[in-house]
Amino acid sequence: MPHLSIDFQRLKQDIVDLSSIGRRENQGLYRMAFSAADIQARQWLQQRIRDAGLELYVDGAANIHARLDWDGQRPSVMTGSHLDTVPGAGHLDGALGVLTGLECLRCMKEQQVALRLPLESVAFTDEEGRFGDMIGSQAICGQLTPDSLHSARDLAGVRLIDAMAEHGLDAMDALHAQRRPESLHAFIELHIEQGPVLDRQQLHIGIVDAIAGLFKWQARFIGEANHAGTTPMTMRRDAFQAVAELSGEIPRILEENGSIRSVATIGRVELSPGTANVVPGRADFSLEVRDTDPLVLDELANAFRRAMSAIARRRDLMFEFEVLGELTPRKCDPGIVDTVASLCREMGVNSTHMHSGAAHDTQIMSTITRAGMIFVPSKDGRSHSASEWTAWEDIEVGANVLLNTLNRLAGA
Repeated sequence: MPHLSIDFQRLKQDIVDLSSIGRRENQGLYRMAFSAADIQARQWLQQRIRDAGLELYVDGAANIHARLDWDGQRPSVMTGSHLDTVPGAGHLDGALGVLTGLECLRCMKEQQVALRLPLESVAFTDEEGRFGDMIGSQAICGQLTPDSLHSARDLAGVRLIDAMAEHGLDAMDALHAQRRPESLHAFIELHIEQGPVLDRQQLHIGIVDAIAGLFKWQARFIGEANHAGTTPMTMRRDAFQAVAELSGEIPRILEENGSIRSVATIGRVELSPGTANVVPGRADFSLEVRDTDPLVLDELANAFRRAMSAIARRRDLMFEFEVLGELTPRKCDPGIVDTVASLCREMGVNSTHMHSGAAHDTQIMSTITRAGMIFVPSKDGRSHSASEWTAWEDIEVGANVLLNTLNRLAGA
């Protein structure tokens, strides 16, 4: 079977055009969900879908769908990602998956490729989590509730229902975006790796076989604030020293209780009272742990609780924590993984199997349909910053792999 090719110059121009929306003086993008820049990007995308002669559909969660050969009867093959960004983001995270999906549907339409199943390319709402993790894909998978929508707020206290209402949208309509599992045949997402593996190994494609889950804690050690000059070291109840000790224990805990794919991070520490001449009486800190195996994650959670308890006991402290978030690891569909691997061999594209340490909409979509991911390299592993970059050659290769994967999954 001959392999299809995208119109690379058209895709390149779309990437350049979209990258100007929400860009500020520091060259970072600020397209947070339902911000003015996000709304502008949404309007731009909808016009590009209309210009391509594809069917445009916006569901109750404000997910934007481009559809080809849609009849509402047959299950569709879906691809896509997200338009929204973190503050100061790069131009490819999420956007690349949306734009390559659109380009694939345009090519299939223009080249009059015979389809067995309809195709959809979707731009999911709020993947980056301004109001919560992956709201758009959660809506499609029926994971939202009226309570979760009413309680969703950003860090500044802005409510999701108010942010959507400002643009004429009713957040409660997201409950009607749910899709029946039988309405989907498969989902596949093209994304930048956001890590250094492919770039360092000089590979064009990463074939994702699993997506890591995580648990995120807000934890604290509680001791006693005291004078830094008059309190002997042996008589201190120093909360920060407990955090430092726990941080030093991370490699041991991962080695003994984790896997080769386990990572753990203490990314934020706040000391009280927080002055130079007072022993910290309280240390609040974040702990985030990721792995691709749910049993390993459970074991790591137990191991960190034991370590915190032992440290607190030795140092005459109290410890406590709250669970801020949990995300279940997901395996990618073996059939999709094999399809992408087979196409890479046929097309002469160097590739490797790998896991995703970052969460993606694919993780949510895999709960109702078979799902997979294709990674392209990130230069020096950089992402979520203005220095994010993927070589144009790698983007073209990745888009062509996605195009032919969609053809294998949906073509006649």
